[in-house]
Amino acid sequence: MSPVRRDQLVVTAAAVLWIVGTLIGTGLVGAEGGVEEQGDGLFSDAATLIAPDGPAFSIWSVIYLFLAGYVVWQWLPRARDSVWASRTRIPAAASLALNGLWLLVVFAGWLLVSVLVIAGIAVSLGVILRRTADLPDEGRVPRVLVSVTFGLYLGWICVATCANVALWLVDRGVPAEGQLATVVTLVVLAVVVALVAVLLHRADRVFGTALVTAVTWGVSWVAVGRLSGEPANDVVGYAAVATAVLAVAAWGVRVRAARSPGHRLAR
Repeated sequence: MSPVRRDQLVVTAAAVLWIVGTLIGTGLVGAEGGVEEQGDGLFSDAATLIAPDGPAFSIWSVIYLFLAGYVVWQWLPRARDSVWASRTRIPAAASLALNGLWLLVVFAGWLLVSVLVIAGIAVSLGVILRRTADLPDEGRVPRVLVSVTFGLYLGWICVATCANVALWLVDRGVPAEGQLATVVTLVVLAVVVALVAVLLHRADRVFGTALVTAVTWGVSWVAVGRLSGEPANDVVGYAAVATAVLAVAAWGVRVRAARSPGHRLAR
């Protein structure tokens, strides 16, 4: 078996685990309800101050559509010799498998394990970012199915990881509301801004744009949840708005730097 065929099969096997985990974890199979009902409601959009409001999670539909496109594309003849495909198959497979595993772990109520798994997703997506940052352009299809797909995925995972850690802390006894929770949430939002800045420094323009789009989407819905939903917290709400603005500003700085004289324009 050739290395390419082996990696294609690994991606497909990971996609099967992803699909199974999605069917069970979202309640499409079984009668236990979706993610938001697991962990005694800790995964709901009102569980912590960093939890995005409900509509934010619709981004998963977009990410899943792009991921499915990637799984199909990497089997196509034109992708067989694609550097974009060969450099991303294994970390992409890891992100798919871990996504399905995360949903199964949440379904089982293992909160600490869910933190470790979602951290693994973030690492695998970071590997994709690093492996594609300086690749030669192979056209629009690889750009969309790799940079856009995994840029959106990584951006959302940055927000989701923070939310996952927060609900684990709440489960361990840290108050979900109050002064301490507010301070911790503000620190987490600052970490999101710093993380975006670091990732943008490594990402090409398309990947970075997708990443910032997902991060901005996520923290904007955190702001909506805190300013107009429950638990209400104006300080966190306005801080989330500031986080969205700073993420976009960081993207603008990155684009301007790439266009400056003497700097190679990122794709």
